[in-house]
Amino acid sequence: MLDDPQADSATCLVADYRLADLDGVELLNQLRERGWQGQALLVTGYPSPELENAAYAAGYAQVIEKPVGDLTLPETIRRLIETNPS
Repeated sequence: MLDDPQADSATCLVADYRLADLDGVELLNQLRERGWQGQALLVTGYPSPELENAAYAAGYAQVIEKPVGDLTLPETIRRLIETNPS
């Protein structure tokens, strides 16, 4: 994703905490360092207070625990974009 030139124009990032090369918190940190200003949502199957604190410090607007319900993710993304436009 970091190599994609269109990533900087995305409105919203939905990232899993566990990624192949880095974690979701580091991904958002790197995007913010590049100047990305969009809204971000972290999804994790490994919730903890430490992870939530790190996610919010990196700029995630919300952390959602897996498994995510069928309507939860789309509704959360819609609300996030509507209430926090970039």
